[in-house]
Amino acid sequence: MNQTLAEGLATALRRIGLPSPTGLERLSGGANMESWRFSSGDEACVLRRAPSLDMMVGRPMDHAGEAALIRRAHAAGVLAPQVLVELGPADGIGSGYVMRAIAGSPDPVSFLAEADPVSAIADIARQLVATHATDCGGLPVPVLDTAQALAELRKRFLDYGGDRPILALALRWLEANIPPAIQPCLVHGDFRLGNLMFEHGRLTGVLDWELAHLGDWHEDLAFGCMMVWRFSRPDRPAYGLTSIEALAAAYEQAGGARFEPARFRFWMIYRTLWWALGCLRMGGYWRAGQDRSVERVVIARRTAEQELDLLLLLEDQAPEAERARPLPASPGPAVPGTGEPSAPEILTAISEWLAQDIKPLVAGRGKFDLAVARNALGIVAREIEQHPVATDAALAQDLLEGRQDLSTPGVLVRLRRMALDKLTADMPKYPALAQARAQWEGN
Repeated sequence: MNQTLAEGLATALRRIGLPSPTGLERLSGGANMESWRFSSGDEACVLRRAPSLDMMVGRPMDHAGEAALIRRAHAAGVLAPQVLVELGPADGIGSGYVMRAIAGSPDPVSFLAEADPVSAIADIARQLVATHATDCGGLPVPVLDTAQALAELRKRFLDYGGDRPILALALRWLEANIPPAIQPCLVHGDFRLGNLMFEHGRLTGVLDWELAHLGDWHEDLAFGCMMVWRFSRPDRPAYGLTSIEALAAAYEQAGGARFEPARFRFWMIYRTLWWALGCLRMGGYWRAGQDRSVERVVIARRTAEQELDLLLLLEDQAPEAERARPLPASPGPAVPGTGEPSAPEILTAISEWLAQDIKPLVAGRGKFDLAVARNALGIVAREIEQHPVATDAALAQDLLEGRQDLSTPGVLVRLRRMALDKLTADMPKYPALAQARAQWEGN
């Protein structure tokens, strides 16, 4: 495939007088799009493209519109990439565009280890304000209507089975708490660690504009503060750096509008539910054959992370008596056998073989794919051993329609048990899991 990709890239680059690509390397990350780094003469470049044209169906903005928006944001002073050329049908390598590479690294853990929180949050706030001030006149940027967006989330939830009670609870809350309309501005839509470039702890670039739209700027702040994007700093809500209050103050100091906590809470819950359903959609891509990578199915299992986070965000709606109710016992893991190896033991043996014998033989993207494969084996082994339950269609429907809620005796602790058990099987290293255990199992 790399040869075909290189040939198509060469065709695109010739249109702007650049030489053929060399050193083509797939970058890790990106739940929806592929990113490839390469050189074109003295230029360090990045290709952004869809793995399958089918994955572009239904997107409100195509790659041509996305590239035009990035150019506009770059001209407005946002640290967006410089777009060099868009792919065309004759290139034969799908939909996308080529950008000049930005100095630095998007690695969140390295950034959090070296960044000064005050300087870094000021950098982030300035870029948020610059993004939200960008004039999008004449560009095909979609407008997010909150009620319509929630209706689409409800449809997707039902299409995916409608049987996850915690997601139903969140959807019901959102539908009952839509904030008043606000003057729309450009919202990046994916402004978080992992999509920001840093060098020596300072912000150098804002990547991944595929989800940009016009809407409420609080959405960008909330998305970047979600638990899943704090990485090794779950105790620092704002980008793993500081408090929400400090982020709000930095945003206002950089020239942004006045921060409204109620709006921020709505968008935090909205985007957490949105990402949960986005994870489930990855399984749909895999089943449809649009992307048969192991990465897709593993991302789909990250829904459990968002379910735990949603329950942590929403449980303050429950009466004190329900929050204090003891958790029901977990089924717990099966007793280890003494005879022939069990299925989980066989999967563990394969994972250990991959780590000991195969890992030294792979490099680059291969190491990332190997880690994903080992993660997948662990998920399957723990599921077989622990039998977690995350679905209950009847309860989900009752919560969605308001027949039950967190004041219903026993519902909260049942959801807590469900969230803990499922996440323990799917992603046991998720930072919020230890926090939730300490908070809930101590009751």
